[in-house]
Amino acid sequence: MVTDSGPVTVGVVKESLPGERRVALVPKAVGRLVARGLKVVVESGAGDAALFTDSDYEANGAGIGDAWAAGVVLKVAPPTAVEATRLAPGTVLIGFLAPLSNVERIKELAEGGVTAFAVESIPRITRAQAMDALSSQSSVAGYRAVLLAAERLTRFFPMLTTAAGTVAPAKVLVLGAGVAGLQALATARRLGAQTTGYDVRPEVADQVRSVGAQWLDLGIEAVGDGGYARELTAEERAEQQRRLTEAITRFDVVITTALVPGRRAPVLVTAEAVEGMPSGGVVVDLAGESGGNCELTEAGQDVVRHGVTISSPLNLPAGMPAHASELYSRNLTELLGLLVNDEGALALDFSDEVVAGACVTGEGRD
Repeated sequence: MVTDSGPVTVGVVKESLPGERRVALVPKAVGRLVARGLKVVVESGAGDAALFTDSDYEANGAGIGDAWAAGVVLKVAPPTAVEATRLAPGTVLIGFLAPLSNVERIKELAEGGVTAFAVESIPRITRAQAMDALSSQSSVAGYRAVLLAAERLTRFFPMLTTAAGTVAPAKVLVLGAGVAGLQALATARRLGAQTTGYDVRPEVADQVRSVGAQWLDLGIEAVGDGGYARELTAEERAEQQRRLTEAITRFDVVITTALVPGRRAPVLVTAEAVEGMPSGGVVVDLAGESGGNCELTEAGQDVVRHGVTISSPLNLPAGMPAHASELYSRNLTELLGLLVNDEGALALDFSDEVVAGACVTGEGRD
């Protein structure tokens, strides 16, 4: 147990990553922290991109000032090299830190004496659901992926009966039935599409059906640890791709969400599959930053191949900053509840599996 005397100051810094519009703490969350005895300092302009003004924060009890000097610093994106140098030894940093891929930055934080908690490393257990930032932001990404697909598709999503005849609904396939995939299926169904979901984990079939979608059974399973899929063997991948290629050609829209933590995303949609899709079809690949689930994906770009638009948006949650920030803020507030005591002082209990699991530098990793 690491305990500091006196109430801790929580700093909310302004994000510097291009296109990042989210903020780590929204104004209405400030009041809850202040009520617990914590002091909150917000960097001027931190909430501007999410349409939260400095005066909004001040009205809820925050001060505007040097948030980097706070005892606990809250972020969304990983700090840059320059930002990391602004963190004093002993600072607690909380945010998306990409510990499996951003190894050099994690090393810099450790050498600087920073105790860092990566929200993507929070154990995916029932007790930690309210802190699960991966899930909250994936829900936003799944929702927006469908809107993006609907915008780019050359036909309607819903069935329409008009004086000129009946238009059949679009057929949407979602690959990966995690939080993003289930949200995509639910959103596509709300827009009137015929929805089908697929995942290599057979136990999620009922979850797919629970949002009104059909289940695509290819007969290949890959159950892994921690709620993720394991990496398929070479033989399994070949057979999966053969069966998927055949199935994909029946759909107007394919949304892919499959990720393996710390590794390249599995290729699920081959060039052959894209070629077989109807002209005007759309593939939305949410795994572009990890290499992409589609063989023809170009991360961050929209490309047209064989008459099919392949879109690989990066950081979709940043495009809906108000609600994405609100959800993320709740996640961090819940996590802070484990890191401070009733007097508002920092109390890091590394015997707690959530605290220890999220810690990527500092005493919890010694």
